[in-house]
Amino acid sequence: MKTLKVIATILTAVLLGCTSDFDVTNTNPNAPTAVTPGLLLTNIIRTPVNSMMDHAWSYGNIVIQHNAKRQFVNEDRYLWGDVSGPWDACYSTLRDVRNMMDAAEKLGQKNYVGIGLVMRSWIMLQLTDLYGDVPFTQATKAADGVVLPVYDRQEAIYTQLLADLKSANDIIGTTTETIEGDILFGGSSLKWKKFANSLRVRMLLRISGKKNVAADLNAIISNQAANPIFGSTADNASLTYLSAFPNQFPLAIARVGSFREFTLSKTLADTLLNLKDPRIEVYGRPTEESASTTTPAYAGLPNGLSDVDALNYGNSGRGISYVGTLWFEDASTPRGIKVAKGVLMTFAELQFNLAEAAERGLVSGSAKDYYEAGVKAAFEHVDTKMPDGYLQQPSVDFGVGDKFVKIATQKWISLYFNGMEAWADWRRSGLPVLQPGPSNLNGNRIPSRFAYPLSEQALNSANRADAVSKQGADDINTKLWWDAQ
Repeated sequence: MKTLKVIATILTAVLLGCTSDFDVTNTNPNAPTAVTPGLLLTNIIRTPVNSMMDHAWSYGNIVIQHNAKRQFVNEDRYLWGDVSGPWDACYSTLRDVRNMMDAAEKLGQKNYVGIGLVMRSWIMLQLTDLYGDVPFTQATKAADGVVLPVYDRQEAIYTQLLADLKSANDIIGTTTETIEGDILFGGSSLKWKKFANSLRVRMLLRISGKKNVAADLNAIISNQAANPIFGSTADNASLTYLSAFPNQFPLAIARVGSFREFTLSKTLADTLLNLKDPRIEVYGRPTEESASTTTPAYAGLPNGLSDVDALNYGNSGRGISYVGTLWFEDASTPRGIKVAKGVLMTFAELQFNLAEAAERGLVSGSAKDYYEAGVKAAFEHVDTKMPDGYLQQPSVDFGVGDKFVKIATQKWISLYFNGMEAWADWRRSGLPVLQPGPSNLNGNRIPSRFAYPLSEQALNSANRADAVSKQGADDINTKLWWDAQ
């Protein structure tokens, strides 16, 4: 009996000893219990940029007639199914943005809070410019019990995003923490502020057909000490890929057959050839039938052909230009790394936006100077020398002909492989003039948006139905709020 008591006493002591320091004993000192903002930032940048690149390749570059499809041509004929990729990638990333901002608030790290506002604004801008009214104020709040978020009106989304970007400009740089995980700007708080304000310019111009934005634009441009904007191509918000997997340019590891489904569009190729523009050698490659000759030729494929006509066009594909090597097999070369980037916004785009705004009397400054700076920056962006006399050609010279056509055309050229933004800008302005392909399946109309993902019909049907009742039919031809055409 005494033996049993001794054993019981020992066991009790052991158990009490184990439980008294259980947390200490079972805590791995090398495993973080909370995620720091810097650990989240890298994915917050990379995931939505890669998604937009992927869907620019599949849809944006096609609908804006930078590229055309030679095989599996449904996208080029506007037979669009469920395009849920951007929706899924963006909302998934927005959860990380919220977590980063929450963690940064607790740590008093205002730089990350401001960067979170910038990235949330850019991501939400992609969503609303692609789909229209979308969940925003109640999005990413499942942990708070909101699993069926309402859809916000696009006008309200723009209003809040512009306010958020202004707040980001005001708070970035007010704390001194090092910005880690920043694969976009290398930890430069100033470049994040420049991106925030340059993005405000894009958004204000986008809604200028619906609202008087002159005062807001001038508040930025007239006080760049407080509201810095991009000052050169060195400020471009563009993700530089690396030469090694898994951080290569996304198309660098595509199958050859998949890559060769896409060609240079005849619309873009003809424009570049008429301008004697050497960027055609970056955007496309010589035709197969001319590549080995002393006079390589470039030619595009018309958009919107039927399957048979697309396959047979141009000597069964030998007489057309496929997409340039820097976007595929040479993407990991030194020059490819300079050119094939994940673009969020560029200095060239900003200059074209300011040129249009100045020509419309919305901001001060010389529209001609902004325009010419944009053209020069666009050549620099793709590591190509602008030919002597290029700006003096009648089709380029700002003093000859329709100035708005000149600005829009050069901006459109500069947005190659940034097809989602090119599509949004074309929907806003209607320039340059584009025509649907001959075998299009959309009643000779270029689409105005993506339809809502089918998953929303199953998972959030009531709120989706409410959005449709306000915005219009859930099809690809319903115009968005800012679409002034």
